[in-house]
Amino acid sequence: MSLILLEPLAVKARHFSTARTYRDSVRPQKGEVRFQVAVEQTDLLIVAEKDLQVEIASHVSQVRGEIKNWIMFHPEFAESLSPVEVPDTAPDIIRAMAIAGAACDVGPMAAVAGAVAQSVGDRFAADSPDILVENGGDTYLHSTRERVVALLSEPDSGAMLGLRIEAGSFPVAICASSGTIGHSLSLGSGDLVAVRAKDARLADAAATALCNMLKSEADINRVLKRAKELAGAGLDGIFAQYNQKIVAWGELELVALD
Repeated sequence: MSLILLEPLAVKARHFSTARTYRDSVRPQKGEVRFQVAVEQTDLLIVAEKDLQVEIASHVSQVRGEIKNWIMFHPEFAESLSPVEVPDTAPDIIRAMAIAGAACDVGPMAAVAGAVAQSVGDRFAADSPDILVENGGDTYLHSTRERVVALLSEPDSGAMLGLRIEAGSFPVAICASSGTIGHSLSLGSGDLVAVRAKDARLADAAATALCNMLKSEADINRVLKRAKELAGAGLDGIFAQYNQKIVAWGELELVALD
């Protein structure tokens, strides 16, 4: 089922601040701790049952090393805006990014943030069954309880809507792309596209691809059609906003935030 709303929303503006003030609203639940892991350009916010900062930093360094080493000998992997084929002998994270890019018809680096987040979440879920990894707007969660992920389309106003994720459905990825927030490359100008999927690599690539398509309010239905096509690849739901028009489809339960 899809939902299209036409009620007035915040007027679109461009936001280029590097401050991640949206993280201030992330509240660990009882028995959880919150910490940050930063390795070169990778900046993760993590909520887990214990402080795994040192271990996760080491893992991120290893993952980044695999990606950087591959790019050193295959620069097209980093530069291409279109799918890139890689051999079966490539590292797992490289192959996963290439598969996600091919499914969504974008370059493999469109999946990098989700790939790193999922690598961390899956690696440390045994140490912390509740672990939430946020990587620049892309979130991957293992959880034993219900969670709500905020949707931020207008930084000045803060997040007013969230996606409720029911217990028992994890792991889940919620990945977002915007043509108006941040410095990441987007060929569109939509306020927000957020994708729900089990696989964070796919969710990240799909959010990029769908946001690239969103260049006016008239594109909302075209984006929705493409999202439904990607359901076959594993996309479970989409939220998209352009100025006064939003659409939500799939396994999404929208809730108002305080």
